[in-house]
Amino acid sequence: MPKHDTPLLDELEKGPWPSFVTDLKRQAEKKPECFDILGQLELSFRDKITHWKHGGIVGVFGYGGGIVGRYSDVPERFPGVAHFHTVRLNQPSSKFYSSAKLRDICDLWEKYGSGMTNMHGSTGDLVLLGTTTPNLEPLFYDLTHNLNQDLGGSGSNLRTPECCLGRARCEWGCYDTQDLCHSLTMHYQDEIHRPAFPYKFKFKFSGCPNDCVAAIARSDFAVIGTWRDDIRIDQAAVQGYIKGEFAPNAGAHSGKDWGKFDIKKEVLDLCPTNCMWMEGDALKIDNSECTRCMHCLNVMPRALRPGVKQGATICVGAKAPILDGAQFATMTIPFLEINKDTEYAEVIEVIEKIWDWWMEVGKNRERVGETIMRIGLPTFLKVMEVTPLPQHIKEPRSNPYVFWQEDEVEGGFERDVKEFRKRNAQ
Repeated sequence: MPKHDTPLLDELEKGPWPSFVTDLKRQAEKKPECFDILGQLELSFRDKITHWKHGGIVGVFGYGGGIVGRYSDVPERFPGVAHFHTVRLNQPSSKFYSSAKLRDICDLWEKYGSGMTNMHGSTGDLVLLGTTTPNLEPLFYDLTHNLNQDLGGSGSNLRTPECCLGRARCEWGCYDTQDLCHSLTMHYQDEIHRPAFPYKFKFKFSGCPNDCVAAIARSDFAVIGTWRDDIRIDQAAVQGYIKGEFAPNAGAHSGKDWGKFDIKKEVLDLCPTNCMWMEGDALKIDNSECTRCMHCLNVMPRALRPGVKQGATICVGAKAPILDGAQFATMTIPFLEINKDTEYAEVIEVIEKIWDWWMEVGKNRERVGETIMRIGLPTFLKVMEVTPLPQHIKEPRSNPYVFWQEDEVEGGFERDVKEFRKRNAQ
């Protein structure tokens, strides 16, 4: 395939940072179709529009997801990318790979595809960029039979579940994110591979409120590790930070001298609910006001630890802009025990209660968060059998009319009459 002049893309090779353009040019020496990728992208830069057509329907036998169709709208100019499909692979929990597995995947992709990869996509999948329709079935056979590797999700289905490093490497993990992620991935194979939902649905699992996989911003079902008792305090370690014996933020900013640590300025005054104070040399916390922002724990990890009664908060309905713009997930279940002994039955119950409602009332291409927004949070909470909390209120009531359920009106009236008669009898 001929090389293409790419003056606009060439600009991206200038400067101190590595460039995907340089990588593509190097890869094109082995895989000439990469020259056409560069040519088409240059044309898109010049025309200021994409030259990929709508994905269309393409996949492997028995699966409705995992392959994203890619077709050029100028195939006569760039035949190497006339069809150039994307393959999503289900990544292991926390993306722990062996070097041997990565080498095998790359070798297979050099055999069947362009050799280009995306490590990783927004949902988490290991993404293989660019192959032809005839190569999909042999690639899939080798992946599943020889590498024991499955496809991820795409389309209106459960997308590939993703989790943080959790207890494998993080001291803040309040539940085993890796085991929950893997267990639900195996439990919901049909939902991952055979689209049946109104639109996409994403699980993300963060072991603590630091939320390192941005679950609360990017997933329909966010499981955020938390605790329901008091933060544990090591008062001797608190003094160690105050006296300069320990570096704050676990030494993360050791490259710059920030001066002497000031617990009032750097911890107490930054608490969003002002629930911390010093009494003499002792640090005090009003745990009933703590919102689990994690700031104090991150600054003084030797001194502060999560409580021992650990579990997770379930937040529902985050998404990027689709119909009604970006939105964060809504806290739905304040605390849920994450119990491996029950095979996570309590989590599965919440998931399927959401799905039953959403699949009945959701519109085509409507994320669950958009369904909640359209129908109303009070209705969703009633479906979930959750008692409304102050945290569920977005703003004070602006509608002066109060609408009661019929049973609430009748029941309340009867109670009032009985109470009135009882007082009069006395």
